[in-house]
Amino acid sequence: MTASAAVAPSPDDPTDEGRDAGDSSSGQSTLSVLLTFAANAAVGVLKLIAGLLTGSSAMLAEAAHSAADCVTEVLLFTALRRSGKRADRVHPFGYGKERFFWAMIAAVSVFVVGATFSVYEGVTAIIENAPDPAEEQYAWVAYSVLALSAVIEGISWQQALRQVLREKRELRLSLVRYLRLSDDPTVKSVLFEDTAALLGLLFAAVGVVLHQQTGSSVWDGIASIMIGLLLAVVAYALGRTNKNLLIGRAAEPRVTTAIYDQLSAAPEVTAVVDLQTMLTGTDSVLLCARVDFKDHLTVGDLERACVRLDEELRARFTDLDQVFLEPVPREDESLRRAVLERFGTTLADWRAEQDRHRSTADEEARR
Repeated sequence: MTASAAVAPSPDDPTDEGRDAGDSSSGQSTLSVLLTFAANAAVGVLKLIAGLLTGSSAMLAEAAHSAADCVTEVLLFTALRRSGKRADRVHPFGYGKERFFWAMIAAVSVFVVGATFSVYEGVTAIIENAPDPAEEQYAWVAYSVLALSAVIEGISWQQALRQVLREKRELRLSLVRYLRLSDDPTVKSVLFEDTAALLGLLFAAVGVVLHQQTGSSVWDGIASIMIGLLLAVVAYALGRTNKNLLIGRAAEPRVTTAIYDQLSAAPEVTAVVDLQTMLTGTDSVLLCARVDFKDHLTVGDLERACVRLDEELRARFTDLDQVFLEPVPREDESLRRAVLERFGTTLADWRAEQDRHRSTADEEARR
């Protein structure tokens, strides 16, 4: 998996984004999803039993949390399976965006199933504030379940974190930038959900302890509400990511600038007039470039140049799925005006801005 388009390894290439890890990453994503589903199913049953025995709102909220996560993993597994379908005439650019769609549905399920139930349980517990002897009698059950759940969830979290750290190293990105730019919503969803699960267990443990110490179910209700709000935050973060991917986000800027530089350096090219990229799925990028070729080229020369450039781009940027090169005159004012109206700046100005950003980032890194 890559943050946008993978770049074939080259020790001398400063824009190298890491190796192509598409197939292995897809397998790792599936493994992460399956492990997380198994963990959530196991701890969900334990939490439900503990919640029914103790009457703890926090434990019931955690049971709902696990149920929501199980639904999420089923949807993410569906995303992994369906997004791998081959392109056809009905969907000429493939089914890669199905992964984004099902991940969006998964984010909604977290909010609907988990967050709303948890907040409802918490508010009810606070309003009623009725002492429950069963919670004190079976508090050891809650503590045991929370401890065992932490171990199981921690194993799943470690698997997801290892995958994220490995992929961000391959792409030479910081963790924050990787999570922001990742085009694989499955591994990001698993990591966020497992992190939320561990925090939710902490909230539940604090709620049970305070309830036991004070005899007031208000603390239990507050813990349940905190779990619900935590799930709402996770759902919002995942929903926002998948919204951008569904709309059609561009490839990572470093990749786009590298493509621009490679096209500009071709001997047949006078200038790259416009360049657009879009993520059509995980490890799948669509490229459209308007290029001003040298005037002395014959039609045959132009055709051969386009074929060669296509092959060279695909060899270096291994995630390029479709490449479209359109010959245009750079001095065409109507085209320049259209580009400015669409993006507010010319491609050359954008490229210069990216250089300034990179220079600033390098300077900050040296500090």
